[in-house]
Amino acid sequence: MSAGARPSTLHDLRNSGWNSRSVKEEIRSNFLRMLHKGEELFPGIIGYDDTVIPEINLALLAGHDLLFLGEKGQAKSRLMRSIARFLDEAVPYLDDPSLPVHEDPFKPITSAGKRLVTELPPDKVRIAWWPRSQRYAERLAPGTKFADVIGEIDPAKLAAGASLSAEEALHFGLIPRMHRGIFAMNEVPELDELVQVGLFNILEERDVQIRGYPIQFDVDVLILFSANPATFNRSGKVIPQLKDRIGSLVQTHYPRERGTGIEIMEQEANIDLGGEFPVIVPYFMKEVIEQISVCARQSKYVDHQSGVSARFSIANYRTMVASARQRGVRLGERPAVPRVSDLGHLYSSSLGKLELDMMGSHQMSERQVLEAIIAEAIKTVFEEYVDKHGLNEIADVFSKGVKIEVGDLLPSKHYAERLKRVPKAWEKAFEVNPSENEAVRASCVEFVLAGLYASDRISRSQKHGRITYEVR
Repeated sequence: MSAGARPSTLHDLRNSGWNSRSVKEEIRSNFLRMLHKGEELFPGIIGYDDTVIPEINLALLAGHDLLFLGEKGQAKSRLMRSIARFLDEAVPYLDDPSLPVHEDPFKPITSAGKRLVTELPPDKVRIAWWPRSQRYAERLAPGTKFADVIGEIDPAKLAAGASLSAEEALHFGLIPRMHRGIFAMNEVPELDELVQVGLFNILEERDVQIRGYPIQFDVDVLILFSANPATFNRSGKVIPQLKDRIGSLVQTHYPRERGTGIEIMEQEANIDLGGEFPVIVPYFMKEVIEQISVCARQSKYVDHQSGVSARFSIANYRTMVASARQRGVRLGERPAVPRVSDLGHLYSSSLGKLELDMMGSHQMSERQVLEAIIAEAIKTVFEEYVDKHGLNEIADVFSKGVKIEVGDLLPSKHYAERLKRVPKAWEKAFEVNPSENEAVRASCVEFVLAGLYASDRISRSQKHGRITYEVR
């Protein structure tokens, strides 16, 4: 129904053929229609096609409230927000400023709404339309009070003469105000127990009870939750009654393959690599950035219960590209190409995103842990290239006494002067051709040097921000 043709009175709505349905019925119907047409159900969600998304699909068809369980940076919030796309484009509601919620014109739940449709002629009852974009709300649990999400007695209304036993005395929280919509609660284990009790009552009875007063009405809302397994599974953090009433639990996860992580990283970073100062990012540099996150998740120095967010890779990728672009501007190199030496700036985008394991890290600082993780990532990616492309002959080039100084602000020609001949193995090993571009060659040189050093084949010394690689 187009916006211009939408009914504006209860009389017109009744004649339009529009029918009431619950939020879950509405979502199920639209989901099935989109599924039947072969439309993309969860655009922008990568790596969950065979794991998470099938579980969400079944939960929506079953009419369940959902809990998304996973570590930080696993797209839990994005998944919750994406469910709103299965709502109708807009739904009608009673357009009266005295009503506290978006009332279904055919099934009002408040006393004021019921009076409105019974006391006025249908052609005098105004109808407005609630758009899909406004029918989703979310809240972060820490600091959330009962009044915020359920409601409270409003002293000002009592002072104005409202009775304690009347709905008019209430101030409604987010969940009642999302009647006929979707409400999401992030980090549910951090909720006060009293709020959890209020939530499980809504999940069980679909009604709102505030401070024990005899004021009840049915609320039509899909409720979504998110939680970290470390806190959700901890005894006493979530009351058993609330756990028992959540229809479906969907377990999220980090990318199973590095290539999937790179795809997510590029999509979310959303960097324009063109423009006046273009940047070319060799694939091996993308692999190193994502492998840093993989190694961090596996590191004994990092708290595994906290996790390492996908935002870790995204922020590091942006920093690496920014460092390369700055060099390109300063030195007049077009295009600029990221190098391993650009990774020296990852501290700014990494520190604070890693939570150390106090038992495993001992006295290591976060900076030292990050250095160890970056070195491990470079070694892992480099050894894969050695196995696949036989880069040992490249190592032979450096074993003949070549001494090279590297740095994020050194011109690319600095590398070219010290490596006149590009080994043939390089041309087949990288998807970029080092023989055609000095900036690409500099990136490849640094990758190989850092890989050889990480593999204990050459030595390295550092002075005044520059690194020198040479044969031991």
